[in-house]
Amino acid sequence: MDLQQMRYVVAVAETASFTRAAEQCHVVQSALSHQVARLEKELGARLFERTSRRVRLSPAGEAFLPAARQALEAAERARAEVAAATGEIRGRLTVGSIPTVAAVDLPAVLRDYRLRHPQVRISLRTGASERLVEQVRDGALDVAFLGVQPGFRPQGVRDRELAHGRHVAVVAPGHPLATRHEVDLRLLSEEVFVDFADGSAARAQSDRAFAAVGLRREVAFEVSGVELMVRMVRHGLGIALLPAAFTAELHGLRCVPITDGPVRVERLVWSRFTPSPAASAFLALLDSGTPSPGA
Repeated sequence: MDLQQMRYVVAVAETASFTRAAEQCHVVQSALSHQVARLEKELGARLFERTSRRVRLSPAGEAFLPAARQALEAAERARAEVAAATGEIRGRLTVGSIPTVAAVDLPAVLRDYRLRHPQVRISLRTGASERLVEQVRDGALDVAFLGVQPGFRPQGVRDRELAHGRHVAVVAPGHPLATRHEVDLRLLSEEVFVDFADGSAARAQSDRAFAAVGLRREVAFEVSGVELMVRMVRHGLGIALLPAAFTAELHGLRCVPITDGPVRVERLVWSRFTPSPAASAFLALLDSGTPSPGA
């Protein structure tokens, strides 16, 4: 058993195709198939169930895949540690973020990081705060930027506060509230809302703010991304509550301050274990002072 065979197994599992896996690994399909077959013979079990229409992991393959990924990650971490000892940062950096991060100018941070460490392969994943915490805890992400309620402390990871601020009401230019200098939750409770999915951390901030003052509201449209939310508001289908710092990026909409609106805290989280050289360099860049939003 060797690392190359493990790479091939992971590639086939991820693509569900020997052909696409071979293309991804830059090897002819016959060679990849031969190495997978050799590994299966050594293990004494079939790793994949093959039909004329699809390829999927067998029960033995399901058991083998997590260990193979861990072995590949350990090998890559070992190479990165050796490179770091000689003064070069290499390896992978996987960053997670909520779509509405505003405490840092994330594209600018990633640009500066890539200029400083061109040998690091960077990837970015967006998602809900609760899911991002899980991925950092499980090792799928190196670091993540969250948006949560005051007092929220993620478990099983290290974290620190980056910023906090109030939400504003986002309305279409022709909406009756567009001319108001400020509003309160009682007035907003009469409106139809576009918001994130029920149960998400982003949605909970607004729900709890209304519940705290004994009010109910109608969320007619649930969306998974802020882009669709903004488009629906722009077309007058409802109003939204978004962090004031983030709405500076919006154009063609009116953002009205809320006197008793929800507060969002942005937090940075990373693994409780020793970060990789690539992750350590990213955390150091954040600590040294990052570009401000809009810079």
